[in-house]
Amino acid sequence: MKIRAIAGLAAAAALWLGATPTAASAYPVKQKVLIDNVLYKLGKMPTSDCEEPPVRSGDAASVKRYIGAAMQCLEATWEQYLGETGVSFESPRLKFVSSSGSYCGIGRRESSVSIYCDTGVVAYKLGKDILEDPSDLWLMVNTAALYARHMQQLVLIGPNVDGSGMYDTKAELNERLRRYSLQADCLAGAFVKSIWPLKGRSSSDWAHVRSLLTGDAAGSERVYGKTANVRKWANRGFSSGDAASCNTWTAVSSEVA
Repeated sequence: MKIRAIAGLAAAAALWLGATPTAASAYPVKQKVLIDNVLYKLGKMPTSDCEEPPVRSGDAASVKRYIGAAMQCLEATWEQYLGETGVSFESPRLKFVSSSGSYCGIGRRESSVSIYCDTGVVAYKLGKDILEDPSDLWLMVNTAALYARHMQQLVLIGPNVDGSGMYDTKAELNERLRRYSLQADCLAGAFVKSIWPLKGRSSSDWAHVRSLLTGDAAGSERVYGKTANVRKWANRGFSSGDAASCNTWTAVSSEVA
């Protein structure tokens, strides 16, 4: 199971729609809310115990239970982490889209999709690709990355990615979207570190799930980042357990390509 094979473009599309490029400030990014956010001043994420329910291949009910448990663990960690910042915390809602349904950019014909909607919803459509190989720790990391996008909304990073005057060209916009997405990958890694070691897990499990993370294909219009950078930022978060290591907004362009 590869994270980019089913991670929807809804978040990136939502940022792109309605954006009207005007005269941009100097690049790289200069906005204080992005480069000097309260998120980077909180230290290591609080450690906690988090149990993984068993997942069985082809069993949608067990996959739903696993994702639901991951959401509960994420809520407990992030609510405590943001608790003293003055940021009003609200957990995203979890929605499972029916096999023939459409929702927030998920098409009726799409099978396995997971997205974050900026209305505050983590949405999964559990098709064949997920159910045949649930890869339970992958589900944890993927859900954590989607949840991180909601946290980016709460600390006002998400709303400041693509507004008027923030970029001159589509290439600049795409780089801003990559910084946003790679930051979510890094925050997912930091969260996993805060609940590590999980019962029955070892460092090889993290190495394996990290090897499943993929980015944009070469030559495509990149809004996620290339695979090497996706893995690097996820591992950076896991190594530190601290959101401060996830400041993609001050990174050189090569690190967010």
